[in-house]
Amino acid sequence: MGSYSLLETAVIFLLATVIAVPIAKRFRLGAVLGYLLAGVVIGPAELRLIADPSRASDISELGVVLMLFVIGLELSPKRLWVMRHQVFGTGLLQVLASGLVLGAIAYLGFGLAPNAAAIVGGSLALSSTAFGLQILGERKEASTAYGRQSFAILLFQDLAAIPLIAAVPLLASTSSRHGVDPLAVARTVAVIVAVVIGGRYLLRPVFRFVARANSAEVSTATALLVVMGTALLMEKLHISVTLGAFLAGVLLADSEYRHELESNLEPFKGLLLGLFFISVGMSMRIDLLLQAPLVVLGFTFGLLLVKGLLLWPLGLKPGGLHRSDALRLAVLLACGGEFAFVVLRQAMEHGLIAEQQGAMLILAITLSMALTPVLVAAAAKLIGAKKKQAPQRPFDTITVDHPRVIIAGYGRMGQIVARILRTRKIPFVALDHSVEQLDLVHRFGNDDDIFYGDPARPELLRAAQADKAEVFVLATDDAESSLRVARVVRRQYPHLKIVARARNRQHVWRLMDLGVEEPVRETLFSSLKMSRKALEALGLSAEEATAEVESFRRKDAELLKLQYLVYDDEAKLVQTTREALADLNRLFEADAEVAPPPAKGPDADTPLVAGNEEQGMGKP
Repeated sequence: MGSYSLLETAVIFLLATVIAVPIAKRFRLGAVLGYLLAGVVIGPAELRLIADPSRASDISELGVVLMLFVIGLELSPKRLWVMRHQVFGTGLLQVLASGLVLGAIAYLGFGLAPNAAAIVGGSLALSSTAFGLQILGERKEASTAYGRQSFAILLFQDLAAIPLIAAVPLLASTSSRHGVDPLAVARTVAVIVAVVIGGRYLLRPVFRFVARANSAEVSTATALLVVMGTALLMEKLHISVTLGAFLAGVLLADSEYRHELESNLEPFKGLLLGLFFISVGMSMRIDLLLQAPLVVLGFTFGLLLVKGLLLWPLGLKPGGLHRSDALRLAVLLACGGEFAFVVLRQAMEHGLIAEQQGAMLILAITLSMALTPVLVAAAAKLIGAKKKQAPQRPFDTITVDHPRVIIAGYGRMGQIVARILRTRKIPFVALDHSVEQLDLVHRFGNDDDIFYGDPARPELLRAAQADKAEVFVLATDDAESSLRVARVVRRQYPHLKIVARARNRQHVWRLMDLGVEEPVRETLFSSLKMSRKALEALGLSAEEATAEVESFRRKDAELLKLQYLVYDDEAKLVQTTREALADLNRLFEADAEVAPPPAKGPDADTPLVAGNEEQGMGKP
């Protein structure tokens, strides 16, 4: 088996991808592990459908080239400048510390040559960007303090991978000597300068010329030509092809063609990069795990332990994270990464490290990536258990005298209310029960009026002098917590005027049950403004668009009050919703007969109907 035509080989690759990747994602292992698993199954280690992995390696290298080009496109100098402290602070320290320690272990503990140890240390210092961002997205933690710090470190690692890949041929050329060949370094620097200067003055005019053709196919072909042409130039000059692709991307990062290039290349990049990981999986030596399981597992857990111990203090000190967040950061980024596959394969091809050593390292990196989702989940449970066991933080002592307003919940909406009150010199007290939110606010200052505590606790409301306040702004984003606070305030301080935030219609009705007049639906006004702008963009005048939206708002307010009387009866809710939609359509059709709007497309006179969550039955 294994002797197939090109078409049969392509079918095998695609079939393995279609089966393995969805299975891996279902178990939250990520697409990268799915591709690697597919490669292992169809490769010489298992089914031997593809006996010679090298047949796919040449094409799969294009996936890495395209990935580096897209990374270059995303590394806008302006973006890097905004994140410079995190990227070039913690990120630089992480790569240097991990690279030096792991390189020293490879040199002193395993007897590798200095050049080989440097490459091994640098490659193992890199973590998996694909895994890290995927896990942060699934857990909805990308916007947390440790999520932002993780992204900054991963961003610097992507940057650091470029010179590391470029250094492999240089170090290989000097492996028989002590030191670095100055001629090789000078040639590399000269070529980089030539590509940067030439690309700056040639690429934009080329894309401007192609854009005039107004053809998506030609634009895609031009993007591929730039990537592959630069890579070919680097290859002819015996320099890393990936370095050339990255430079081409950086040169176009701030251009007006960046987004079009990304969208044109994304399908090619995804497929070819998947092919690269499949080829890595096919070349993996699973037999090593069976022959020396303790050695492979020792390498795997040693890598996780060393990187984790180095990431922990970096998250605490330079990163400014709490202990729990520093632990999350260490667990998330302790594994190896996809760039290590690229670097180690190059190192094996150039003879820097032996095939057996490279295969052992690739296997350990893959296992570390497979263990990461499990370790992240375990760390989250451990941190959650410790939080439950730990004594609760005492409420802050409130020092504001005679506040006129009390704000419960200092998230997005509560902060805006606070800013406006502060500009009007109106004294207020803001209360929030989230330690993380308060710590975040304290880092940015302007926190003299914000205190930690549960607004539903009567003693905290007494300390906040709720008996002397005039308005209670209920800006909590959790519906149940909001209702609990509203009950306490309405019962103990009936004189307070409650201005409450509501997530949806069900929340509105339950607040109305407590006597809160006209709760503010958090998405209603922004949705109405978006609708008005959309109508204006379709050709309606500002007056016509405002009138249409205002008609909808009035009808929706009437429907809200009507449904309040029957909101616990789902059948009547459905009936009133349908009747209201029919009534709204008739109203807009009558308005259209009086003053038809200018048509700007086939759907220009379609009536505006209820569309967003405000028509849903209690859905957020």
